[in-house]
Amino acid sequence: MRKVYLDNAATTALSPKVLEQMMPYLTTIYGNPSSPHSFGQEARKGVDHARDQVAKALNALPEEIIFTGCGTESDNTVLFGVAERYAKKGNHIITTNVEHHAILHTCEALEKRGVEVTYLPVDENGMVTAEQVANAITDKTILVSIMFANNEVGTIMPIAEIGKVCRERGVLFHTDAVQAVGHVPIDVKAMNIDMLSLSAHKFHGPKGVGALYMKKGIRLPSYVMGGAQERNRRAGTENVAGIVGLGAAIALATQTLEESAARMTKLRDKLIAGIAQRIPEVKLNGHPTMRLPNNVNYSIKYIEGESILLMLDMNGIAASSGSACTSGSLDPSHVLLALGLSHEVAHGSVRLTLSDETTEEDIDYVLDVLPKVAERLRAMSPLYHA
Repeated sequence: MRKVYLDNAATTALSPKVLEQMMPYLTTIYGNPSSPHSFGQEARKGVDHARDQVAKALNALPEEIIFTGCGTESDNTVLFGVAERYAKKGNHIITTNVEHHAILHTCEALEKRGVEVTYLPVDENGMVTAEQVANAITDKTILVSIMFANNEVGTIMPIAEIGKVCRERGVLFHTDAVQAVGHVPIDVKAMNIDMLSLSAHKFHGPKGVGALYMKKGIRLPSYVMGGAQERNRRAGTENVAGIVGLGAAIALATQTLEESAARMTKLRDKLIAGIAQRIPEVKLNGHPTMRLPNNVNYSIKYIEGESILLMLDMNGIAASSGSACTSGSLDPSHVLLALGLSHEVAHGSVRLTLSDETTEEDIDYVLDVLPKVAERLRAMSPLYHA
């Protein structure tokens, strides 16, 4: 049986080239990068080189890069930090109703502390506009946080236009770019981005390490307190091997981005077209063109997403669903509901996300298996027969 991994929005495989660069820092270069002796300074060189690599990939300065434990920590650092640092200026934050829970749950926590949050609605394609942002800004607004690209349906937001609005109105702009980094071009200066979150394991780097871009001049309270690491902005001994891996992965992704995105877009579009042709009564979720090159999200009507996933897995295909059943919730994805889908249709969604390792043979296999899965499940579905 063929094994096909199409859950790359959840995590990607660690690149052998990245692992090769990490290995010395897992074995022989083990000094603490804060130590002044040669062992520590050798480790420090690895951290500094990675910082340069991340900065170059984003068109930022090395001193604007803070290493964190993950994208979620980066998001939390921004939201809690801005709310505390700029409390005297205002208490209003703007975001969208399709953000990752790292943003939404943090906003909910801030609301309990008296912060006002505006959740902008998206259109049927999952898009929010710069005009919506402009209209929502008040004299109390201290932060706009809008994801670069949606993790479920792949819609890419008009980040440069939103950044321009925020810059003109003197409001800080943060973007959760965890799904976008390594897949689409990002220039924090050209896009007027003040802060940006990313995570290594989304672009063939290691798990457990992320980064936060913070524009020079912005000073937020430390979210993790203790030592003076990361220029007093994030305490704790650095995950040197992970940081080196992040730097290596983002450098590789940036070098091959144009070629990789073109190849994945071709495979993505083949998968999108193939599903529409071979399975009746399906709906593509997310923007038809302004979407990540590796994202396909379909609702297959009259059947449950969890059942689709189980049967795909039995056939060696790894995917994910818009249903939150596995987390103990009976509600479908908040993103799909925000797009206007009914509970029934949203429950029948499946997300297939590609990577550099995905082949055309993989896509052909999925297009052979998925229609059969849908047909079998629909044969047992009273909704389909009705």
